[in-house]
Amino acid sequence: MNPHGIRNFCIIAHIDHGKSTLADRFLERAGFILKNKGDQVLDQMDLEKERGITIKAHPIRLSYAGRDGTPLVLNLIDTPGHVDFNYEVSRSIAACEGAVLVIDATQGVEAQTVANTYLALNHDLTIITAINKIDLPNADVPETRREVEEIIGLDASRAVLVSAKTGQGVDDLLRVIEETIPSPSGNADAPLKCLVFDSHFDTYKGVVVHVRVFEGTLHKGDHIRFMATGKEFEVVEVGYFELAAVVTDVLSAGEVGYFAAVIREPSEVHIGDTVTSATDPTAEPVPGYRPVLPMVFAGLYPIDANDYEGLKSSLQRLQLNDASLTYEPESSGALGFGFRCGFSGLLHLEVITERLQREYGQDIIVTVPNVRYRIIKRNTGEEVMADSPSKFPSLGEIERIEEPFVRAEIVIPHEAIGDVMELVNKRRGTFINMSYPESRRAVLQYELPLSEIITDFFDRLKSITKGYGTLDYEVAGYRVEPLAKVDVLVNGTPVDALSFVSYEDDVQHSARSMLRRLRKYVPRQMYEVALQAAIGGKIVARENIVQLRKDVLAKCYGGDVSRKRKLLEKQKEGKKKMKQIGKVSIPQEAFLSILKREPDDD
Repeated sequence: MNPHGIRNFCIIAHIDHGKSTLADRFLERAGFILKNKGDQVLDQMDLEKERGITIKAHPIRLSYAGRDGTPLVLNLIDTPGHVDFNYEVSRSIAACEGAVLVIDATQGVEAQTVANTYLALNHDLTIITAINKIDLPNADVPETRREVEEIIGLDASRAVLVSAKTGQGVDDLLRVIEETIPSPSGNADAPLKCLVFDSHFDTYKGVVVHVRVFEGTLHKGDHIRFMATGKEFEVVEVGYFELAAVVTDVLSAGEVGYFAAVIREPSEVHIGDTVTSATDPTAEPVPGYRPVLPMVFAGLYPIDANDYEGLKSSLQRLQLNDASLTYEPESSGALGFGFRCGFSGLLHLEVITERLQREYGQDIIVTVPNVRYRIIKRNTGEEVMADSPSKFPSLGEIERIEEPFVRAEIVIPHEAIGDVMELVNKRRGTFINMSYPESRRAVLQYELPLSEIITDFFDRLKSITKGYGTLDYEVAGYRVEPLAKVDVLVNGTPVDALSFVSYEDDVQHSARSMLRRLRKYVPRQMYEVALQAAIGGKIVARENIVQLRKDVLAKCYGGDVSRKRKLLEKQKEGKKKMKQIGKVSIPQEAFLSILKREPDDD
């Protein structure tokens, strides 16, 4: 195919600014769906439709008549907008020459708008600004133009005004894409050079690899090599993406598509790898992606120990099309064998666990989310990176604990400034700056411990701001903080899956709050169960679960009091023995309860 007739671009924006709806209008113009009959067609997962967000980037090829009637191929990728899926956006950007930046005319420039724009600029993409939702009565186009120029630094005078809902301005935007975004460069006669930007698993075809061809051509029957691993395969199918996969004879330089090569092991395909010919390889690989940096870690354990291999297989397949997911085996005395998984954020964790349950039928327990701490040992000075409290050295070996901090940018309505500042201050935030990009909104900049925002911080922010608050953050490094590992003991037995790390000044409050939540879910026994929180050998908090009692005196309707005492003493001895040998079963709800704070915790 002639690369001059190709335009490769992605749609980037803040969450809920209309990316997927705009993609629907493009599909209408290409004749794939009827007008107003499709709603977020590219958001194919049930989770995406239920939550109203894009989780996976979706490539699709659109055939379109150019300005002079010549055929034009638009390779479109609709990307996520939430900060947790930033890595997904960066992968899409690397496969394109241009990006359509969509901005909501009622919300203006928000945190992820800026972050995604900088991603595109760092890859030298041509950016087209599209101001969306101009049909709404509260749309403020002049103010949005001003924000684009002042906050992002792009020229907004030529921004295309569109309404993705009604289709107004969509044809104008397509013309601008044709005229502005450069066609891909690349020589179809050069040695094959393809970038792997995504993949998925097919029961019959094995791993299906999504590629952008930069140089050369890819045919069915070609022998190809993955440059990172050196693995070689024979291509059995080549195609591209419309609403369904379309098989073709060849993919040439500039095109986006896929190939299947009967790859059965998901671990043999790495996102960001370069695919080349095994017989005539290219000299240099395509620059890959920055290494993925998980921000939040949690343990995933099968409820049934026999499902361990099934959970491992499910995680392998999920990692194929979500490279920001990492996992490694671990074991817990309370939960058995499972995996320590790394996620981009708490929403990412929720999405992965729901996909495991829905798509792969896995019944799992999720442990308390943690961040990765840096621990310096006393005497030796050895550095230990611990993403779980169970990996902490003993208390006597620790010289200091360093905690990851983030620089957060919070965009909120001006009337919520006081309440949001109070929330952030209670989460150990350090104020940096406050600005007013326009009269309706304020931008707060804080430095915060990552551990303070990975549980329910975003939910509390949304609640305080009535849904209008947004959060974006980036890692700001490690800092020495007075932290302590708190062990949780149930009936005197430590439960490593419930251990947590707390700020020393807040240990007792955090421990009591956690034990109160735990007490609601641990079932009562025939003996009193003690829930304790301890630092080293020192108990800092305790809650008791009252025992169930059997009325052993019910049959004593008379007689000497010594008979009653004898029965009570016998019951007391039985309960004492039961407490020594009894085991307390902790339900899944108890682990999930740790993820949420009580209203009075803040």
